[in-house]
Amino acid sequence: MLIFLTCLLLSGVNTTTNDPPPPDVVLIMIDDMGWADPGFMPGGSHDTPHMDALARRGTVFTDATSNGPNCAPSRASLMTGQWTPRHGVMTVGTPKRGKAEHRTLEPPRNGSALTPETITLAQELQAAGYRTAHLGKWHLGTDPTAQGFEINIGGSRAGHPKSYFSPYKNDNLPDGEPGESLTDRLGSEALEIIAADDPRPLFLHLSFFAVHAPLQATPEEIAALQAANPGWDKRKATFAAMMQRTDRNIGRVLEAVGDDAIVVLCSDNGGLSGIGNNGPWRGTKGMLYEGGIRVALVVATPGGSARTTDVPVTLMDLHPTILELAGVDVESNKSDGDSLVPILSGTRDDLGARDLHWHFPAYLEGNRRLGTWRTTPVGVIRRGQWKLHEYFEDGRLELYDLSKDPAETTNLAATEPAIRDELHESMMKWRQEIDAPMPVPVTATVPDSP
Repeated sequence: MLIFLTCLLLSGVNTTTNDPPPPDVVLIMIDDMGWADPGFMPGGSHDTPHMDALARRGTVFTDATSNGPNCAPSRASLMTGQWTPRHGVMTVGTPKRGKAEHRTLEPPRNGSALTPETITLAQELQAAGYRTAHLGKWHLGTDPTAQGFEINIGGSRAGHPKSYFSPYKNDNLPDGEPGESLTDRLGSEALEIIAADDPRPLFLHLSFFAVHAPLQATPEEIAALQAANPGWDKRKATFAAMMQRTDRNIGRVLEAVGDDAIVVLCSDNGGLSGIGNNGPWRGTKGMLYEGGIRVALVVATPGGSARTTDVPVTLMDLHPTILELAGVDVESNKSDGDSLVPILSGTRDDLGARDLHWHFPAYLEGNRRLGTWRTTPVGVIRRGQWKLHEYFEDGRLELYDLSKDPAETTNLAATEPAIRDELHESMMKWRQEIDAPMPVPVTATVPDSP
């Protein structure tokens, strides 16, 4: 790793006096925010003036997806630029969710954290001369300082906070005054890092725990929103208050970094059922239907202008995008994603022909609303307008034309056999090429780890 990072440093940001200083990079992630929750997205359902202001000076991607239907795999792919089978974090926690008697397959082992040898975006930027800071949710291991961050405030294995108000019971975040807001605290910590007397460019990963459960807001916030919106129940008002508080703190950070920074804003997956607004898409967090993987995404660059694009992209594409925008020239970078810079600069209006893949060989339990499962083990491929699901328990194939059926209501697997078979063959070939682990029947013996 030392040789690799040394090479990164030698081939990284050019810091000669004749060149402008590298831009600061601010990556803001909102946990479990639905595709249509922020105001700048089509049909946006919440008052988010600061996110909207960022969208007015950046590129909004209306067809952006996460690389997994829940937090950890999505975040791992963004940080590494790798398909989930490569970094091994394919779900949250155990892949054996739900009741054993309902499972017919034995899922492969899941990585609950990035391995020490995994190279992250933070390490690449750090080697190129950036100071690096992580604030908030990490969920990819015990400590983000082991993955390239010099500063860690609040990050750990935890996937959600114990409380949104102090005392936080977070070993990596000292408690504030009783009742202090966690979201406000992260915003204030970010301002201190931005204002620090350090000549190096900054990579700030501001990963809000909001708006993940538990849903918590002050009684005053809830009462004000219910008074302004007759008919809202406490749950809806609480979620709206969390969205608004998150937006206010994003506004504080945007004001502090100014217009010369690269700012990326996104969610990590679709919104939770019955809480987030996933727009017209089928499904919810934990599903490979569009409602589970469509995310709000905006990228603003210095001197950029407002644009909206429906080019299909994934959060994994942000890895090479941020490196290129930061001026990091790393020939050894092997990202599975594609840089979005041609779209951001307006030199191209698409990324060319490419397949997008999702590999989720795990179970996620459902609830009273969703039934026994949110999903059983499944693989998905998307090529242009076409999207094919393969469910590993019974081999069922579902084919959808997203251009005509964005809500994935009509399975065309039987009526479009040529497209079905072509996509299925490509999916199986991809799995073989990257050695994607597959589930096996529960009667089979799973080999021990080497």
